[in-house]
Amino acid sequence: MTRPGSGLRPFSIKAKLGTLVVVSVFITTGLLIVALRTRTEFRFITVFSVIATLLITQFVAHGLTAPLDEMRAVARSISHGDYTRRVSGAGRRDELGDLAQTINRMADDLEAEDRHRKELVANVSHELRTPIAALRAVLENVVDGVSAADPETMRTALKQTERLGRLVETLLDLSRLDNGVVAIKARRFEVWPYLSGVLKEANLAASQRRLSSGSGNHSRTDVHLHLDVSPPELTAHADAERLHQVVANLIDNAVKHSPPHGRVTVLARRGEYPESLELEVIDEGPGIPEAERHRVFERFNRGLAPSPHGPGSDGGTGLGLAIARWAVDLHGGHIGVAESARGCRIQVTLPGTAQTQG
Repeated sequence: MTRPGSGLRPFSIKAKLGTLVVVSVFITTGLLIVALRTRTEFRFITVFSVIATLLITQFVAHGLTAPLDEMRAVARSISHGDYTRRVSGAGRRDELGDLAQTINRMADDLEAEDRHRKELVANVSHELRTPIAALRAVLENVVDGVSAADPETMRTALKQTERLGRLVETLLDLSRLDNGVVAIKARRFEVWPYLSGVLKEANLAASQRRLSSGSGNHSRTDVHLHLDVSPPELTAHADAERLHQVVANLIDNAVKHSPPHGRVTVLARRGEYPESLELEVIDEGPGIPEAERHRVFERFNRGLAPSPHGPGSDGGTGLGLAIARWAVDLHGGHIGVAESARGCRIQVTLPGTAQTQG
């Protein structure tokens, strides 16, 4: 079976070289005929034939080698860390045009990867600096005698330490994501008691952190969490630990963007395949603009929607939804933002026993 595009194209290099040979033969033959009719010496015909062939060959060769010189210069710039240059011959309809398009795509990918790497360093540095500075201030006050090492002060220090721990765990998950070292350990479980436990953990964690200031929106206790599973005996087949990451991060994100005394609803329904699962997490916040929906699952993306609970709230690391998408992808499922008349509605589909990756 021949590959698409493997044949002789009208503007391919093979066709151009073949045309060069044919034209050279025609020129030589034509000059030979002229020589026979005019009785010109063959040595003159030979010189004219060589000169004409060299001129045509030089013209064709320049058209082939000039793009290669440019590609070499662009490749050298890329190897030196300059990902802004592009090859101008991407519009050619031959193999050199295909190569130029490939180099430009490679440069685009490398430029995007370099930008993400710089954003990663900048964002991680920012996220680490905030709790470390707060923890240092608390400890310095205790050491200098400004504050006593009472339970309230220690709770503040513990809160910042927990925040650091959560950030480190998130970065470790991100590292596992990039290295592809996490395997799925899927099992059958009952959905109602499982999700009920996840919601109770979310409420308990928020209650334990509510006394400390500057903890971020995830410590809010004014948002009501509601669970809706139908049918009540619904079962699913998935990795419980990874699914916990998905639901916990979606709840955390929904709570952050909920209005005061808002409501976050977790819906669970039977999916299309055996023991597949369809989840929805719905909040009453400002929602996600349609133009931003394709970016909400990117790393360190915090969105452009205004915070409904005050400008001083912490938007988090911007990694939660990226971790959720990673865990869903491990299952071979799908996660996305669905249309909603009010607030934000995130849909998750897990394939169950039909397509779960082992």
